[in-house]
Amino acid sequence: MTRFHDFRLPALEGGEIDFSQWRGRPVLIVNTASECGFTKQYEGLQKLWREMGHSTPDGLIILGVPSNDFGKQEPGNAQQISQFCQRRYGVSFPLAARSVVRGTEAIPLFKWLAKEGGFLSLPRWNFYKYLIDRQGRLHRWFTPLTDPQSPRLLEEIRRVSQKHA
Repeated sequence: MTRFHDFRLPALEGGEIDFSQWRGRPVLIVNTASECGFTKQYEGLQKLWREMGHSTPDGLIILGVPSNDFGKQEPGNAQQISQFCQRRYGVSFPLAARSVVRGTEAIPLFKWLAKEGGFLSLPRWNFYKYLIDRQGRLHRWFTPLTDPQSPRLLEEIRRVSQKHA
């Protein structure tokens, strides 16, 4: 049985992202795209990363997973995606290589998320958000309509960020 901390993904800028390094930390996974109406959510995600993530050794991890699955809104190569995210939104949280996130060709991570979250959790557009608790369980998922700075999402992040969670 595959568990969250067993996954590895190619990183956008080369190398590999090994999820085992995130044991004991909450993780927010977001399927992203550079040419989407929700792309401005990168701002809120970066703010979360600055305020709740990288500044503490057990803080929130944010993982962006660029995908071209919806409306062909992530057509760029790795360098173009990286430059766009950094220049336009100052993104410094981890980004995986562009990946398929839906259907039979979906990467194993998104197949696992679908299994854990059920049919309704399948991403039907860019910027679905999946909140993983400190134990590596899917805690809750959110549609693109939930902004990264929404009180609802922030409350759930606080809930899974508590040490006893």
